[in-house]
Amino acid sequence: MAYPFGEIESKWQKYWDDNKTFKVTEDSRFPKDKRRYVLDMFPYPSGAGLHVGHPEGYTATDIYCRYLRMKGYNVLHPMGYDAFGLPAENYAIKTGTHPSATTFKNIEHFTQQIKALGFSYDWDREVRTCTPDYYKWTQWIFLQLYKKGLAYEAETPINWCPECKTGLANEEVKEGKCERCGASVTHKTIRQWILKITAYADDLIKDLDGLDWPESVKLMQRNWIGRSEGAEVDFAIAGADGKATNEKIRVYTTRPDTLYGATYMVLAPEHKMVASLTTPEQKAAVEAYIEQAAKKSDLERTDLAKDKTGVFTGSYGIDPVNGAKVPIWISDYVLTGHGTGAIMAVPAHDERDWEFAKKFGLKIIKVVASKEEVASLADGDEAKGAAMIREAAKNVSAYAKLAAAHPDVFDVASECTPAKDGYSINSADFSGRATKEVIPSIIEWLGKEGIGNKAVSYKLRDWVFSRQRYWGEPIPLVHCPKCGTVPVPEDQLPLELPAVKSYQPTGTGESPLAGIDEWVNCTCPVCGGKARRETNTMPQWAGSCWYYLRYLDPHNDKEFCSKEAESYWMPVDLYVGGAEHAVLHLLYSRFWHKVLYDIGVVSTKEPFHRLINQGMITSFAFQRANKSLVPVDQVEEASDGSFKEKETGEKLERVIAKMSKSLKNVVNPDEMIQNYGADSVRMYEMFMGPLTESKPWNTQGLIGISRFLDKVWAVGQKELCDIDVTGKLDDDKLVSLRKTYAKTVRKVSDDTDSLSFNTAISQMMIFINEASKLDKLPRAFWEGFVKMLACYAPHMGEELWQKAGHDKTLAYESWPEFSEDFAKEDSKEIVVMINGKLRDKFQAAPGTDKDTLQKTALETEGAKKFLDGKSIVKVVIVPDKLVNIVAK
Repeated sequence: MAYPFGEIESKWQKYWDDNKTFKVTEDSRFPKDKRRYVLDMFPYPSGAGLHVGHPEGYTATDIYCRYLRMKGYNVLHPMGYDAFGLPAENYAIKTGTHPSATTFKNIEHFTQQIKALGFSYDWDREVRTCTPDYYKWTQWIFLQLYKKGLAYEAETPINWCPECKTGLANEEVKEGKCERCGASVTHKTIRQWILKITAYADDLIKDLDGLDWPESVKLMQRNWIGRSEGAEVDFAIAGADGKATNEKIRVYTTRPDTLYGATYMVLAPEHKMVASLTTPEQKAAVEAYIEQAAKKSDLERTDLAKDKTGVFTGSYGIDPVNGAKVPIWISDYVLTGHGTGAIMAVPAHDERDWEFAKKFGLKIIKVVASKEEVASLADGDEAKGAAMIREAAKNVSAYAKLAAAHPDVFDVASECTPAKDGYSINSADFSGRATKEVIPSIIEWLGKEGIGNKAVSYKLRDWVFSRQRYWGEPIPLVHCPKCGTVPVPEDQLPLELPAVKSYQPTGTGESPLAGIDEWVNCTCPVCGGKARRETNTMPQWAGSCWYYLRYLDPHNDKEFCSKEAESYWMPVDLYVGGAEHAVLHLLYSRFWHKVLYDIGVVSTKEPFHRLINQGMITSFAFQRANKSLVPVDQVEEASDGSFKEKETGEKLERVIAKMSKSLKNVVNPDEMIQNYGADSVRMYEMFMGPLTESKPWNTQGLIGISRFLDKVWAVGQKELCDIDVTGKLDDDKLVSLRKTYAKTVRKVSDDTDSLSFNTAISQMMIFINEASKLDKLPRAFWEGFVKMLACYAPHMGEELWQKAGHDKTLAYESWPEFSEDFAKEDSKEIVVMINGKLRDKFQAAPGTDKDTLQKTALETEGAKKFLDGKSIVKVVIVPDKLVNIVAK
């Protein structure tokens, strides 16, 4: 009997909507440990709508939330839309359609698609980041950052997308290209608003330890922040006479012990001192190089495999430890955003510096010898070898003699030797001392001399926050010639976007807002004089930094959320979304949340306690011999099951690939729901494999799940009988069903709790196979099964519950219980292994003692055969599982 999903699914979706079944309140009757906040990463409402990959995480959290409600928890499970973004503005540029019209139309489509899948969201809490009542509070949070000195304005070289005509944060550049449009990213120096995320770098690293997140995501954040300890060192600029001047270049190094090996310096082409350091003879070459470097992305500039390029400025620095003159170059492999934008180059121990020095004929001095090299000076005695170096270092000629006798230790090798921990050589009084001893000693000496200090550096850069676009939150600041930059008073928020005729970005560093005189020109909130509004807007990430907090109190017009609502729900107990957000949204949200914690408006240091990254749902694609891919509609299947390209006849290999419009392998969930029903789509996405693993979509698998639900529906038409299922049962089929039911409740409970949905579904299939053998079903077993099923296939679950005689939703019914006695196995399969190889099996009662297991194992045919002529060395027994006999 086929499950009539079309009629039933729409019926229950209407019921849930009309009755606000999943509306939740801050009910004080639930203690803190009986509250759960389960959150999906909210979607950007693109014109393409959902594809089958989107519902995977949503289905997982929905199953979990339905389970939690039945377990007696008060569950917050909201949904909303990350609604600002470039696609809507780009569409506006092409068509003249206001971005809000496009966005709201897309939101309506998304909402229809999401509701069609039967998710149990509290839609009364929906948020849209582009509405003034929402971005009022995004602007308010920005002002708190500004007041704390965490938002500052600077003329800075930034990543620049020539297609989007806007600045990009480092996190928005993927492999040298704009994450949004794919254009090659260049650099441009413009006025920007920047958020000082680096002020929280240490906390962002330290507090990862207390989070229940995938270790891979924690590692990505730690690496992105990139904390290192070392020293900042001042190199004086040499004057025309070669002596040190008062001008200095500051460099950061993690290995100050290698200062004696610094043979040249390199500045980033954008470094502020390049112009003053460049001599007239070198000016043309330097300016040409700077122009070329501006066209490259950071990824291209730092690619280790690329040919090293650079230009000499004509100036020299003075090495502070030995007074040596070192030439100052510029090269694009040094970035202004890393360290100080200037490096001391130690080519003997750094691969990039080595290649650069070799190309341009620069000096190379070895200053670190490995432990093995030092030991070789004294027949393998490392300590004695180090003592020999220290003693020789007291006398120039003695040192020269030792070095001449051991060129393999003291001279530069034929290739770069990375500066691992070892011993300093060719480093004056520090020679012969261990690296771990030299580093703090040199830092201390630099401090005493006033030419350096201990320092901590981060790869993490401050967040380039402003965008030169229209469709984003206006930055609530005013520029006054008398008062400087002044915040818009909080009681005047939201500062709303004005209507504009042109959405075209200027490309000059100003947004389209700059051309709206009646909006830009205003009065200063402080002095009342003439002023101008800030015309840059916020990035798409701004609204998503805090949306999880607005869900707590979405209709509050007095504050972004009440303290009562925040303390009731926070932190988020489970957050599910893609791993691609590891160093974007997740890092930004943590930063904003920590600021909010510091100003006392949230009660937790971290926003998201537990994080799960769902795997990607991929699709099949077809690949030519040259590895290029062919769109699905250009492929035909031969009679032998192979595939070929229609136009050329070339044989193709079927491979797994990401869904994409160009390959025409995107699976539309609307079509799947129409053909097989939402319950089938939901269950299939969970049955495909573990939630966190990627897996390919196969419609045949969906058809299999659809048939399973047909079978469930057919079993659900059986008559129910009210019998005592806890006592003695005479019917063997009922006894078997009771055991299966108990195992099913245990398995589905454990697996749903641990988000192992695929194996829970497998167990439900086993139950249905047993239930289908009976003419009548015990009500207790069937209703318990229906409750479990309803988490996974909620429409069918509700209908079967109603058919069983109930007139209310089962969403808040109690989760089924089971007796452990009925779930016990009558026997266990015991594996017999001889020298680690499977040779036989036998059945034994659970808990059988080791002596009996050993005796039974030795009596099996397999043991007799493979032990013939051998003597037993030992027997390893794992009760209820195996007997492993070691023989020779």
